[in-house]
Amino acid sequence: MSDQSRPCRTAAVIPAAGRGVRLGPGAPKALRALGGTPMLVHAVRAMAASRQVSLVVVVAPPDGAPEVRNLLDEHALPERTEFLVVPGGDTRQESVKLGLDVLPADVTAVLVHDAARPLVPVDTVDAVVEAVRDGAPAVVPALPLADTVKEVEPGAPGEPEPVLSTPARSRLRAVQTPQGFDRDTLVRAHERVAVSGEGATDDAGLVEQLGVPVVVVPGHEEAFKVTRPLDLVLAEAVLARRRANDGF
Repeated sequence: MSDQSRPCRTAAVIPAAGRGVRLGPGAPKALRALGGTPMLVHAVRAMAASRQVSLVVVVAPPDGAPEVRNLLDEHALPERTEFLVVPGGDTRQESVKLGLDVLPADVTAVLVHDAARPLVPVDTVDAVVEAVRDGAPAVVPALPLADTVKEVEPGAPGEPEPVLSTPARSRLRAVQTPQGFDRDTLVRAHERVAVSGEGATDDAGLVEQLGVPVVVVPGHEEAFKVTRPLDLVLAEAVLARRRANDGF
């Protein structure tokens, strides 16, 4: 049931403390340029483009908060959206928790968005927020898989790996962000599910471990994650097409 009488303020948390080693040496992944502008700035603008989002919290590298704050100050961002920059932790899970810790008391819904998904359309952001406001405790944008997927027994790099099973593709989805949550649910998940190893890379997975239902809404092909050099080529092409079509 949606409680229309309860005030509902939505904030977005963007963990951007990672090094992005798969893109090669150089600046942290979130600070790599895309169309002449750092990916992180694109990601922040993507969250701020939603009129539902009134606060964006950027979780910076532990020693890089001043640099990130200066970076955001240098780029035009919507005036109606507040921004906070806080230093992050050693893992993504720790960084998200540090972002949650600084949210004002009146925030009731939280989006968690990958800085490496700089081109997510505002319609996808709005769809996630609406599903949370309609009563879903956890919402994930996702796409059907184009490829058949095999479960294998992992082996040494480059060695043949035996196939264990072929899951039914119709039941599988490729998960994107922003993931949306009822604030109390997400805070509880981060408090109860311990960080192990590199921590969780999927906040909805933490919520699942509480036994709380998670629902999927349609994602978008332009919300892909920029992880490898070829992804950057594709992102540049998408951005160039947008600018040619509508002056984005």
